[in-house]
Amino acid sequence: MLFLKQKEDQREENVVGKVISVPVSSIEPNPAQPRVFFDDYALTRLAVSIQQNGIMQPLIVRKTERGYQLIAGERRLRAAKLVNLEYVPCIVSEKEDKESAVMAILENIQRADLNYLEEAVAIKRLIEHYEITQEEAAQKLGIAQSTVANKLRLLQLNDSEKEAVLKYGLNERQARAILKIPEGRREAAARDIYINRLNTVQADRYVEELLRKIDDEKKPKPKIISRTDPINTISLYLNSFKKTVEQMKTAGIPCDFSKTKTEDFVECVVKIPLK
Repeated sequence: MLFLKQKEDQREENVVGKVISVPVSSIEPNPAQPRVFFDDYALTRLAVSIQQNGIMQPLIVRKTERGYQLIAGERRLRAAKLVNLEYVPCIVSEKEDKESAVMAILENIQRADLNYLEEAVAIKRLIEHYEITQEEAAQKLGIAQSTVANKLRLLQLNDSEKEAVLKYGLNERQARAILKIPEGRREAAARDIYINRLNTVQADRYVEELLRKIDDEKKPKPKIISRTDPINTISLYLNSFKKTVEQMKTAGIPCDFSKTKTEDFVECVVKIPLK
């Protein structure tokens, strides 16, 4: 494949839409680049392939005052730097700043290059940086607004919880499920889902069961009366009798309560007239 070599006096309109050879040093990264994690091993393999075969698919860039800004091809650019390439093939796009950000996200999503947390970060960055709504972001990305909302919910996980869901290989729905669990117990839940090899449906059931247990833990437990303390036990029941009689009187039922205590027993009598 032949590429046009960029020249200092080359006019911008002459290169738009064409494949040209651009100095690596003049390409700046896209601030909206959604990818956060780069697999070093996979990047090294790509670098070796580029060294042996060249870059088969051009990068996409847009012209800026300082040179070029990358729209798509972050991994290829990084790999090119690893093997010290001076020039890389690029297609120059007319996309504006906002459009280039959308393209950067779309390219990675469509290639399945991003994990679901990176997608969430990218969408959040797009919404905040360009001050657009979730609905507008969904339209630009070609996905449902509910999908955008569900992805953004994942950012409620703290950093250690995010590491846990990726470490234990939870899918997006499983990661959303553990959001229902109180903080402090989510990492353990992610580990349990992994250890027990739960699928998505099983993980949902596990979370619901765990939530029931947590709810039960919050309920006040009945007071357990020690059998070694019968005096307190008797007093509690006697007080209960007295309260019952008082409630009957309040309800208009004439009744009387009397108590007799001896060395051997306590006798309680409740008298209720029948006429």
